[in-house]
Amino acid sequence: MLYLMEVIPVLDDILSETNKRMEKAVEALRSHLVTIRTGRASPALLDRLRVEYYGALVPLQQVAAISAPEPRLLTIRPWEPGSLPAIERAVLKSDLGLTPNNDGKIIRLAIPRLTEERRLDLAKVVKRRVEDGRVAVRACRRDSLKDLQEIMNEKMISEDQFYVGKDKVQELTDKYVEQMDEIGKLKEEEIMEI
Repeated sequence: MLYLMEVIPVLDDILSETNKRMEKAVEALRSHLVTIRTGRASPALLDRLRVEYYGALVPLQQVAAISAPEPRLLTIRPWEPGSLPAIERAVLKSDLGLTPNNDGKIIRLAIPRLTEERRLDLAKVVKRRVEDGRVAVRACRRDSLKDLQEIMNEKMISEDQFYVGKDKVQELTDKYVEQMDEIGKLKEEEIMEI
């Protein structure tokens, strides 16, 4: 079987591209899940926050230092004190549900304990994001199978080679779906932890 894959570089190219796209889908899931609040302070909660700074929306990390000095506290220290109101507005407008405490030099964000109801809601969000990731992986599989079918129709590969490639694409799909399920399971456990 491996011999078939080595002889046909076009199959190798398709599998390599499929692997890269599926890895990107897993990384996208990880980056989305990191922003879901779990009751512990993590600077990653603010990764997607954008601040209006001199008329442009820029990531918070470009205008301030973010730290977690305590398990339930985030601090935002802007590089320019004049940007404090813009940072405060961005936090209030976000879907984080946090209230900023501004002392004129630094913004403190107290991370409240999650209620059981909120934990269940966040677990549903995690499941939805994992399912979106699975859909992305299956879309990669669909595109790869379409490419394999096209190169078979153009007589660049035989039918046997098509089925070998199809099996390899399915193996990649199963591998990445399993990774996503594991990532989602770990995030749900983190959310449900009291």
